Amino acid sequence: MTDMSPLFRRKTPAPQDHLVTLIGKPDCHLCEDAELVVEKVCADLGVPWERKDITQDRRLHDQYWEQIPVVLIDGAQHTFWRVNEDRLRKALTH
Repeated sequence: MTDMSPLFRRKTPAPQDHLVTLIGKPDCHLCEDAELVVEKVCADLGVPWERKDITQDRRLHDQYWEQIPVVLIDGAQHTFWRVNEDRLRKALTH
């Protein structure tokens, strides 16, 4: 017999429990495109998001300058260059 009590079920975080970070730089057309997608998906799901500028943070610049824009979910890299709306939405809801 399997115990299905709440203590044994894995809790999936609600979308609002995530944080999306968009890493980019000013005057970057891919970053602007990515921001539109991130802003739309996060607004639809009630997910907080933040923007970070590699020109203001040496560590981020060194780590991501060849990949911007980069999207992180809860600090883990989700994607770079092009942001797929459906893929981002799925990652935040599953």
